[in-house]
Parts: sequence; C-alpha cells; structure tokens
Amino acid sequence: MTATLVWGVAYAGFGLACVLSGTSLSHFGGDAEGMGWAVVAVGMTAALISAAVVRYGMRPTLRVLLLSACALTGVMAFSLLMDVITLMLGQGVDSPASTANKALAAVGAVLLAATSRSDRSDHLPAVPDGTAVPKPSAAPRSVQLAAWVGTLAFLPYAAMKTYWASGGTFAGVAGEEMLAVSERNGASGIFLALESWGLDPTALLALLGVFLLWGLVRPWGQVFPRWTPFLRGRRVPRSLPLAPALLGAATLAPYGVVGIGYLALVTGGAVTMGRGDFPSEGDALLVAWIGITAFAVYGVALVVAARSYWLRTRPAA
Repeated sequence: MTATLVWGVAYAGFGLACVLSGTSLSHFGGDAEGMGWAVVAVGMTAALISAAVVRYGMRPTLRVLLLSACALTGVMAFSLLMDVITLMLGQGVDSPASTANKALAAVGAVLLAATSRSDRSDHLPAVPDGTAVPKPSAAPRSVQLAAWVGTLAFLPYAAMKTYWASGGTFAGVAGEEMLAVSERNGASGIFLALESWGLDPTALLALLGVFLLWGLVRPWGQVFPRWTPFLRGRRVPRSLPLAPALLGAATLAPYGVVGIGYLALVTGGAVTMGRGDFPSEGDALLVAWIGITAFAVYGVALVVAARSYWLRTRPAA
C-alpha cells in the first residue's frame, strides 16, 4: 500500500513536470497539457485512495476505486508492448516521454491491483518456502485448444514476413522493396542485418510469443525459469511469466479486436484505407488482415492462457 501511495505521488509529479516543461505525452506529439493533466489527476487520485486504505483499512468502496484506477492506468499503458518491441530491435521510439508514461502506468496498474487484494493475501495461512506454488500441471483441454488457435493464427503472418525477408514478392511488393522501406523508416542495423540474412525480426518475436503462450498452458512452463543458473534452486515467482503475458494480452487483444472491426468496415466499403507502400488498397488490406488477425487471435488466446496459469499456480490456502 505504501508503495502504491509513493507511486501515485511520483506519477502525478511526472505528469506535472511534463506540463510545466511543455513535454507532450502523446505518442504522436502535440497536446502537451491535456495528457499531462490527466496523468496528474490519475496519480493524485491513486495516491489519495492508497492513503485512505492505509488510514482506514480496505473497504468495499476503496477496493472499487482502486480497481477503477487500475483500469485507467491500464488504458494509459496501452501499446507499451509495441514500444518494447521497437527497443528490442534496436530502434528508437517515436516519443521517449510517451514510452516513459506507459511504463510508469504499467507499474501503477500492477501496484493498484495488488493493493486491491492486499487484505486477502494478508489473511492467507503461511506456507513453507517452496510449497506455495502447486505442482506443475497442464491447462484444461479447452485452454490448450485456445493456445493451438493462437499459434496457428501466427503462421500466415510469420510465413509472409519470412517470405519477404528471403526475397520473395507478396501483395505486389518484393522483399528488396520491403527492406528499402524498413531502412527508409529508420530501422536499426540489427533489424536490417537480420532481414538481409532472411530472418525477419518480427517473425522471430512471434516465435517467442508462441513459446510464452505454450509455457502458460503446459507443465514445463511452471518450471522452465529454474533452468537458468541464476534461478536454479529458488522458488520461481508467478509474475515471471505472467508479467509479459499480461503486457502482451493488454496490448494485442484490444489492438487486434479493434483492428478487425476497422478492417471489416474497410472491406465493406464503409471507410477507406490508404495503400501505404503497397501498389493498391487491396494489397494493403490483405496484409493488414493477416497481421491484425494474428494479433487479435493470439491476444485473446494469451488472455485465456494467462488466466489459466494464474488459477493453476495460486498458493494453496
């Protein structure tokens, strides 16, 4: 609770500093004050609620307010995963301040969620070290089916990106043209080097995402962190696989679902979509359907798998 209180004050201070310095927290710049004041409001609200919990203890009303603030910070952290992927590929983000805001908001969402359940965890009976996490188990068949669907949804996307990286032509664009577009858009040397070797970085990240997905539904996913030397022989915290899973689910699921709605409108002729670097709008739409469908289906599968993992690894009461 104290950590949440400190975070709220620090988050509000961050927003105020951005307002006073004229730093925009929008991903695309502009509107320097609006988003900054919103951050101040959310941070101060979270701090006041946390102070009330410290003073009066957890009450039903305070729990609802904490969860509401958690939802708000979760919205502010939206698309953090995209920035993380960009940084992993050695590229700079469009707005460092916006990325910092998303990272702070993600931390706040975790703290607020934990605080809302603090009174319940305090009354759990103590268990010896190493026995809090149940024996590794597989997820139910329905959850594993969702994992299969999420995995298969990425196959067309990975095949398309790998085909381009190997020099093939798809949707009217050759691999050399895609490499030139990436270079023109500021892709890093690492990204361009992998592309020149026929390895698309985003396809490799999709493979890593599938590994995470199956780690959440299979027994080995509850013990694989112990394979690393610095964790061997120690109790593995549940948040180790859950943190990237929740981050991915919170970003990809809404991004993909909203994207499918938009693409459906484009397909139906209700709205138009720019063709970008493709020869026609139809080519751009085809590529968009492949990518957005993969994000949507995988994101939903990640939500299902993360929930199953959470339930299967709950400490025994």
